Amino acid sequence: MRPITQCVLAASLALFATATFGQAQAQKYPERPVRLVVPYPAGGPTDAIARLVAQKLSEKNGVQFYVENIGGAGATIGIANAAKAAPDGYTALLTTQDVVVQPVLRAKVPFDPFKNFTPVSLIVSGPELIVVNPSVPAKSMKELIALIKADPDKYNYATPGFGTTPHLVGENLFKISHGLKVAHVPFQGGAAAVQATLAGQTQIFMNVVPTVAPYIKDGKLRPLAVVSKTRSRFFPDVPTLEEAGIPKHESLYWVAALFPAGTPKDKVDFLQRQIAEILKQPDIQERLTTLGFDGAPSTAEELGKFMRAEFDKWDSVVRATGIKID
Repeated sequence: MRPITQCVLAASLALFATATFGQAQAQKYPERPVRLVVPYPAGGPTDAIARLVAQKLSEKNGVQFYVENIGGAGATIGIANAAKAAPDGYTALLTTQDVVVQPVLRAKVPFDPFKNFTPVSLIVSGPELIVVNPSVPAKSMKELIALIKADPDKYNYATPGFGTTPHLVGENLFKISHGLKVAHVPFQGGAAAVQATLAGQTQIFMNVVPTVAPYIKDGKLRPLAVVSKTRSRFFPDVPTLEEAGIPKHESLYWVAALFPAGTPKDKVDFLQRQIAEILKQPDIQERLTTLGFDGAPSTAEELGKFMRAEFDKWDSVVRATGIKID
């Protein structure tokens, strides 16, 4: 009987080994290239951040993580593309606040930010600044508001486009909070808007740190306030709107990673950990500083709560301002 027992034991061990190997093979991830959808054209800040993350993920895993730019319609085309992808961990979305802003701005969008996506991690965040052309005599927000009240038809403000968060901030700040008559001048992107403000064609401009930082340092634009709860480490002497006496206004540019809804939790956890590790690396921190952003890794749960809060905030702003697309 002993040989039979040995045979049974050997067979059992072989089956166990085969099953274990099979599970290990099934659990290996990623085994093939991973697509990172960026719902904007190449060359912008979101694209730059996505490519940094993709490079580091590729290096860490020995598998290519590649960026696919799918721009158009206020980012909704690319976001919808990612929402329809298979929830297998091989397509992720790297998006800005547009994922929650566009659904409150537009009558209809081809995705739901909460039903169609699983949060992974916040990646970076950065405040927006309110700046003016130096020809504007205001040295503070209170002085700017007083100037506009005294001559309501003289001033306008530039933004990267209709329905962007700077546009929402401007309408809420000037028209809703202070009842001011200030013309909104939308441009196709922040670069065109900042050039108009530098030339004096527009007097006021709102955008993220990277767009305005070089001109602030050269004295070509004057910063008046940061549109966030805390001051920017890049311009620590510039007060927040609340410090300037204008509370309840906050706008952050942020980039987050999301998976299509239904992606297995182990893959969500894997990517979340990898992003957190990448953002700790000194070279990445240095590069993000150069770009003008702060690394902001989060848990999936934290990102989910943050997205809901952002959605509710912008929904209330849109209701107050009446801004709508379509």
